[in-house]
Amino acid sequence: MNESRKRKPRVVVIGAGMSGLLMGIRLKRAGLDDFVLLEKEAEVGGTWRENRYPGLSCDVPSHLYSYSFEQNPDWTHRYSHGPEIHAYFRRVADDYGIRPHIRFESEVLQAAWTGKQWRLETADGETRSADFVIAATGVLHHPSYPEIEGLDSFAGACFHTARWPAELDLAGKRVGVVGTGSSSIQLLPEVAEVAGRVSLFQRTAQWVFPLGNKPYSPEQRERLRRFPVLQRLLYRYYAWLFELASRGVIGDKLLLTLIARACRRNLENVEDPELRGKLTPDYQAACKRLIGSTRFYPAVQRENVEVVTEPIARITPAGVETEDGRLHALDVLVLATGFRAHDYMRPMKLLGEEGQSLDEAWQGGVRAHRTLTLPGFPNFFMLIGPHSPIGNYSLIDIAELQVGYVMQCIERWVSGDFDRIAPTERATQRYNALLKDSFSGTVWLSGCASWYLDESGLPVLWPLPYAEFRSQMRRPRFEEFELS
Repeated sequence: MNESRKRKPRVVVIGAGMSGLLMGIRLKRAGLDDFVLLEKEAEVGGTWRENRYPGLSCDVPSHLYSYSFEQNPDWTHRYSHGPEIHAYFRRVADDYGIRPHIRFESEVLQAAWTGKQWRLETADGETRSADFVIAATGVLHHPSYPEIEGLDSFAGACFHTARWPAELDLAGKRVGVVGTGSSSIQLLPEVAEVAGRVSLFQRTAQWVFPLGNKPYSPEQRERLRRFPVLQRLLYRYYAWLFELASRGVIGDKLLLTLIARACRRNLENVEDPELRGKLTPDYQAACKRLIGSTRFYPAVQRENVEVVTEPIARITPAGVETEDGRLHALDVLVLATGFRAHDYMRPMKLLGEEGQSLDEAWQGGVRAHRTLTLPGFPNFFMLIGPHSPIGNYSLIDIAELQVGYVMQCIERWVSGDFDRIAPTERATQRYNALLKDSFSGTVWLSGCASWYLDESGLPVLWPLPYAEFRSQMRRPRFEEFELS
């Protein structure tokens, strides 16, 4: 088709985190400049903007958790710390000219399909129309608050890890931490060094893989700057390593055995048998998201740290009361209780054809066609949507594959091949049935409760080798879509 006759789509991207910025970069590279990123907050960065607790780091190596086209030779550690990652995304937004396309403090309240386009309403009272809507709202951004009697009555500072107060001084304070997921295990060593006393309230013990966070020397970083090929080799090495590990958590018995053995050896660093017993999980390693740390077990053995396994009965103004009647007096209460991972773009109201809502479409559980699209919601895509391979793999690599898929669909629209694209119900059902059958034998169904599982007990993860996901993202199967 003659370039002058190609259509120019109007695209709205919801969110300016990792995947939203990536979508903007790819649109800009394709010469499609009529796009906007609607961001609910006042800065880019998504989860790395919102999470700022002490000890925050990524559990994917720095040189893999980077855009493939924007490698960074200046990472200071093998596993980057949160502020460093946030600075990286801010710089990318500047260097690639994405900021002029971002509307900050523009939370999307509703997106509705009108029959020809999408109509979006934001909290600031504006309305926008779009040919395509891309939900880049992430997975871990809606804090999950525990339902504990009296939580609002606590007299001291009480907050979720994703709402860590700026300039908080914990020196000498009595600090309670509710939860033992990755956030808790990362922050505990930092908090224990300054707090007077730390009470760690544990409902479920976690397997902790011995993952040390090696610093990169100035000489190593200079070498990467001088020889970019070394960075590309590091990227490929870590991609291969993580793809191998992903096979293990799916069901490779040998790799699972090796992972479990490493976790048990790490646990043996806890000298006190009683404490070690408290910290020993009763489920298979990797059933929950695997946590990596070499600092947690030394920290939990400090004299000023107590692991409390008695269930919490209630919160009082003075602290936490457990079911044995004991009051744990506290000055600060930290809720390391994770996120509502299956909310996706909600609470935004999404209305598809004939006014069908997202809640109605997901009444039987969250689902998608090939992780990206939904029947009845034309020209709508989700980045890091249901069943994306988020279990211990780089979300950036996942997003790059998905964005490439989305761009192929948009390019077909640009060429005039169709006005509207949505997956068929039959293809979506067939695809999700295949996924459901593939979960049999995976470690995620070996007998633990985790945020991976939906209300029916099915993991909202990718149960096949990562190579299969890469293959499926290589090109859209347009025969599985309704095109008009």
